[in-house]
Amino acid sequence: MLCGKRFCISPGSFYQVNALQTERLYTKAIKLAGLTGRETVIDAYCGIGTIGLIASDQAREVIGVELNKAAVADANINKKANNAANVRFYQGDAGQFMERMAAEGKACDVVFMDPPRSGSTEQFMDSIAILKPKRVIYISCNPETLSRDLKYFSAIGYKCKTAAPVDMFPYTEEIECVAALSRVF
Repeated sequence: MLCGKRFCISPGSFYQVNALQTERLYTKAIKLAGLTGRETVIDAYCGIGTIGLIASDQAREVIGVELNKAAVADANINKKANNAANVRFYQGDAGQFMERMAAEGKACDVVFMDPPRSGSTEQFMDSIAILKPKRVIYISCNPETLSRDLKYFSAIGYKCKTAAPVDMFPYTEEIECVAALSRVF
């Protein structure tokens, strides 16, 4: 159980190992998203669907996108286990998915992104700028790549409004950080 939801995790999928701090991290991320129940949310790099499923109670629609096929299979199992009728998961590149949405005239209000330690790519961040969500919630386990990516986001029309660290691994130097960005133009 995590934030009141059940999750199936296969060996090929990623999952945070510190459940107590993961709850704090995801609760903070969802709070920063300012969900009211009317939003369309994209959970990019969604893995087994944890963030999207936890946010689904406070959003109109959640779309999870993930490259890892095993993780998407787990996400769909987790969707059923949590009776999340307003959630859909897709296997594929999240950036390309968002560009297709924009080309089809579709919109989203919030993008949650939790990229690998290497951070995001300019191509992925450009796809967010193309789709133009009002808010981006960026979860990072690497302050250096987060800083680099926040500078890029600033150049493409997003301003970091706040950031909060979460000590995922006590007695180490490692933290997770959640940053809330808003579109400014």
